[in-house]
Amino acid sequence: MKRIKLLCLLFALVISSVVFAEDINSNNQNLSAQQILQNVDKNLNAPNDQEISIKMILMDKKGNEKVREAKIWQKGNEKRMLKFLSPADIKGLAFLNLPDDIMYLYLPAFKKIRKIASHVKNTNFAGTDFSYDDMSSTNYADIYDVRLLEDNSELKNTSEKQINLYTLELTPKKDIKKEYSKLIMLVRNDNLYPVKIEFFSKNGEKVKIMENGKIEKEGKYWIAKEAIMHNLNNDHKTKLIITEVKFDQNLSDELFTKRYLKRK
Repeated sequence: MKRIKLLCLLFALVISSVVFAEDINSNNQNLSAQQILQNVDKNLNAPNDQEISIKMILMDKKGNEKVREAKIWQKGNEKRMLKFLSPADIKGLAFLNLPDDIMYLYLPAFKKIRKIASHVKNTNFAGTDFSYDDMSSTNYADIYDVRLLEDNSELKNTSEKQINLYTLELTPKKDIKKEYSKLIMLVRNDNLYPVKIEFFSKNGEKVKIMENGKIEKEGKYWIAKEAIMHNLNNDHKTKLIITEVKFDQNLSDELFTKRYLKRK
């Protein structure tokens, strides 16, 4: 049961890791580190609402895979509804995320809705490589101090052509407790879209790498249709794939209620 709860929470958190960006009509040159990060935040929260079909693949170092599928509805960056489609042991499970970090889980086997506590936010979920803390924050500028390490470094190990990057170092602001001592974020300088984040432990060791790929334009938004989180400690990866997405459908607030958790 604990495994199912954590997996459901992960799927809801996962969607926050898929980065969206509005097209920015400027050359994005001579920006300060703070301006770059503020634009990253703006891009992360660009769509008014989203309806997304998602697949998650868990991959161990031997190449073995486990697949999960879900449907997600999101309004702004604080209201989120998730329903599992497969495999059979989690089909029908539903997750609701509301403002002020209020979360509910629907367990169809028991026909029960349970409120989810937040004390597990630094925990890895159900064999995946994401923690709550990894995916819970999209407003980086409110949480981190930032400085520019490098301007216009070349983007490597990617299919993108001739794209330059800003390299940012993010450290938690005073009195803000985070799981990591710092993040290194690589941001495209053409649309201020983050393509890579490196996570460092309290002792300064790089422990995880998250990369966004298959970056495409959907209407007025950029979307990373794939994201991979790589745990360097055990060489385990979690790959997220968006199979279908719809934006700005004027989703009703009524969708994001406990009553809708039970609907099939």
